[in-house]
Amino acid sequence: MPKSSLLCILTTTFKCVKLEGLGLRVNNGQGVRPLSLAGHVGFDSLPDQLVNKSICQGFCFNILCIGETGIGKSTLMDTLFNTNFENLESSHFEPQVKLHAQTYDLQESNVRLRLTVVNTVGFGDQMNKQESYQPVVDYIDRQFESYLQEELKIKRSLHNYHDSRVHACLYFISPSGHSLKSLDLVTMKKLDSKVNIIPVIAKADTISKSELHKFKIKIMSELVSNGVQIYQFPLDDETVAKVNTTMNGHLPFAVVGSTEEVSVGNKMVKARQYPWGVVQVENESHCDFVKLREMLICVNMEDLREQTHTRHYELYRRCKLEEMGFKDTDPECKPVSLQQTYEAKRQEFLVELQKREDEMRQMFVQRVKEKESELKEAERDLQGRFEQLKRLHADEKAALEEKKRLLDEDQSSFGKRRAAAQLLQAQSLTANGKKDKDRKK
Repeated sequence: MPKSSLLCILTTTFKCVKLEGLGLRVNNGQGVRPLSLAGHVGFDSLPDQLVNKSICQGFCFNILCIGETGIGKSTLMDTLFNTNFENLESSHFEPQVKLHAQTYDLQESNVRLRLTVVNTVGFGDQMNKQESYQPVVDYIDRQFESYLQEELKIKRSLHNYHDSRVHACLYFISPSGHSLKSLDLVTMKKLDSKVNIIPVIAKADTISKSELHKFKIKIMSELVSNGVQIYQFPLDDETVAKVNTTMNGHLPFAVVGSTEEVSVGNKMVKARQYPWGVVQVENESHCDFVKLREMLICVNMEDLREQTHTRHYELYRRCKLEEMGFKDTDPECKPVSLQQTYEAKRQEFLVELQKREDEMRQMFVQRVKEKESELKEAERDLQGRFEQLKRLHADEKAALEEKKRLLDEDQSSFGKRRAAAQLLQAQSLTANGKKDKDRKK
């Protein structure tokens, strides 16, 4: 990053610090009045102290690239930062949209930058594109939630916390020359309150200049008619107001990316060479790449970071705290401290907890009564079945005893008949023996 870029960033950062000569404003309890200093004090070195501290700490910047596979997102990132991020080639057959984040430590002169590039893999490749934007929204919300959780900790470490909130979203528009796709409008509408959207027309060398001009007008008209709020370069800083006003009129930027160097005249330039000619990336008459790089990195990088924190993150934080019941004022519009809100929520929670405890106790008693009733009913059923089985057992026992009595009578009768038969047989044998003896004599 050149020194002029760093000065622009720091000027935007500390634009609220204005030293009017050697004047000092002192609050005397009734108002503010100017005082003249008798000599040099030294607090005019405060901006220099902040510059040195910021340079020592380094900066972070996070870019989200949204666009269809093969539209040139990775190539443009390599061209913007004049390096090779070694991105993996994406497939056109991803079942759903995935976000791939890579963080790199860059250094230019004595300024260190931690850059995070988030790429949307598979965006717009599915047959059903209805929910293609949802993974992107979820990713941005997760980064906000992570920062919010760090802020709410008792022991915070924000000075060395890796801020992963998305500072800029480059939305790549296909160079169709007709109009925006429904997916583009829906996605940008869902994201405009969460991130700074900068629309760019990718592969602008595939469309003629006249068609490109009409396409830009058509895109801006559709964005306005659909209520999509894209990032506007700030005009409140008079040092960059003029150039930002001009650049706002060039949106969306028509860009061409290339890391290949081609010989043009006596020098080597980044360009794309075709059979019919050469498209120079850094030639402003060929594309808007230089405008994008100047606006994104050299002039408005700090404003993008500031807008992310003061606008988008604050909106997310406010909504989250309101969902949790925290408010700045009471129903009478009187200021309420965080401690009061916490105590009110604590009392509300305790009342709700007591209410739920009473409901659970009543429910428990009711369930016990129902269970006792069920058990008593089951006991009655079991007692009835026991009495029935007892009666059946008694009847079967009586029947068996009757059968035993009849069997005993039959057995006794059989024994008598058997004894009588044996007696008759013995008498018959005796009589026969006498006849044999008489016959022998």
